[in-house]
Amino acid sequence: MMEAMIRIRMSQQDAHYGGNLVDGARILGLFGDVATEILIRHDGDEGLFVAYDEVVFKAPVYAGDFIEAVGRLEKVGNTSRRITFEAYKVIEASRDPERPYLARVLDQPVLVAKASGICVVPKDR
Repeated sequence: MMEAMIRIRMSQQDAHYGGNLVDGARILGLFGDVATEILIRHDGDEGLFVAYDEVVFKAPVYAGDFIEAVGRLEKVGNTSRRITFEAYKVIEASRDPERPYLARVLDQPVLVAKASGICVVPKDR
């Protein structure tokens, strides 16, 4: 089925908690952007997100980390679209206050979140 991906670096503005920890809602925002791209490609319409039926956060994300969010269109209904999501950390920023400019490309991406949900598009699409 159809798939879309976005890769983005988490900024200091994304850090919400102590230690530069990024709020999980930021990852959900990436999932929403991926869903929008899938719906535009599939239906020519941005659609609307109705509900998540599962959200699981698996690992922490920090400012400076690069996150790759992937969505897959799993099922097409009359107006509904079921999409599954995964977010991976692909580059990890240093958390050493003495050398904050360091980062490393991960040999294996780390699954930081997964989710599934339903979006809808107008019936005439």
